[in-house]
Amino acid sequence: MVVPGFPYWMTTGDPSIEPPLAGRTDADVVIVGGGFTGLWTAIQLTDTDPGLRIELLEQETVGFGASGRNGGFCEASLTHGLANGLRHFPDEVELLEREGVANLAAIVAFTRDHGIDCDLEETGTLRVADQPYQVDEFREWVEVARRHGLELRFLDRDAIQGEVHSPRWLAGIAAPPSDNVMVNPAKLIWGLKRVALERGVRIRERTRATGIEEAHGGVAVTTTDGLVRAGRAVIATSAYSGWRRNLRSLFVPVYDYVLVSEPLSPEQRAAIGWDGRQGMSDSNNRFHYFRLTADDRILWGGYDAIHYPGSRVGPAYDTRPATFALLERQFGETFPQLAGLPFPYRWGGAIDTTTRFTVTVGTSMGGRVVHALGYTGLGVGASRWAAGLVRDHILRPDSELLRLRFARSRPFPFPPEPLRTLAVEVMRHELARADRNSGRRGLVLRTLDHLGIGFDS
Repeated sequence: MVVPGFPYWMTTGDPSIEPPLAGRTDADVVIVGGGFTGLWTAIQLTDTDPGLRIELLEQETVGFGASGRNGGFCEASLTHGLANGLRHFPDEVELLEREGVANLAAIVAFTRDHGIDCDLEETGTLRVADQPYQVDEFREWVEVARRHGLELRFLDRDAIQGEVHSPRWLAGIAAPPSDNVMVNPAKLIWGLKRVALERGVRIRERTRATGIEEAHGGVAVTTTDGLVRAGRAVIATSAYSGWRRNLRSLFVPVYDYVLVSEPLSPEQRAAIGWDGRQGMSDSNNRFHYFRLTADDRILWGGYDAIHYPGSRVGPAYDTRPATFALLERQFGETFPQLAGLPFPYRWGGAIDTTTRFTVTVGTSMGGRVVHALGYTGLGVGASRWAAGLVRDHILRPDSELLRLRFARSRPFPFPPEPLRTLAVEVMRHELARADRNSGRRGLVLRTLDHLGIGFDS
């Protein structure tokens, strides 16, 4: 039976659940959050020091949050794309691009070395233009990217229609597999969990952290039924990090919604092409992303980025019928040859977005607590690299990567409520207006661009 709000990915396996923490325990490092950031951090720490005692606490089950609710695009970019990297980190962008490519290659190698079957496909991506003004922008961007070492290909209308058939598309940009691979994120998270357990990491599911305080030169993390005393703590709760007051200004949780269809028949596959199985997206501010799953379903998501007043997150927001109906209608307009295709799976999930769209890593409590959050939709790949920065804060404080401005600086903070909700709604309105106005950005967006402030999902 399909459960509303329950991600399709979570139906593709039946992993065991680790028992919750009961009582008190000691550790060298305690990690709060059992998603990609938390598990990659545990793995990076044990890579460097196999003898560490690590406790990982997850309030639900591993991958419950964004790690199990995303589209399965595992991208190389650490900067939310080259253009955003050039805007915020022009002096470091070439190094960050190399780091991102190396990080993605390391993820692929890790899955192979550890026998993680996560339906990984080295497909690359197709970005499509559905508005006339975007065609010339695509041509120009391919040249800009080439000057920075990215080998992209411009596809005219005939070429993009030859790849994937839709009457809406006027041009495309093809990126190679070194830029993106497709995965089943739930199978990847379960594989990371297995490796962490094999290395002696103690994973406590159904264990909710309720507070952190300094204790005896280290930290004490309290839970609903226990306590962990440790030398250091890691906050890896991403969009669910509002429980830590000092992190609230760094991000807003933005809900994204997704549909997954029934498997396509051979005739339906032939009607759309898509032999390269690339991950795809359009190029509007309010954009769609879409892909094929391993069993030839279509995942179709994006467009609506919903911030609930008070930055609320929780199961009540995992479904939104109005958005599901809108996505289904937009899918039919894009692929009219698939009219009537059922979408039994539909869910939502919170994305942790920062004003510069990139992850931020920092410390508190005199360096005893390290956090990483703010992936703005690209955490499947970037989480491993950010986990390396977290590891360096704990075990390798002389790491050259920690000296990067990317690693040291912080995004412009979001205001407190009620200004936060007002600011997000103004941004959503302005982005939608730009989409209706051939991409031309109004005074509000131009001003925020100048200040290096933005909003995205």
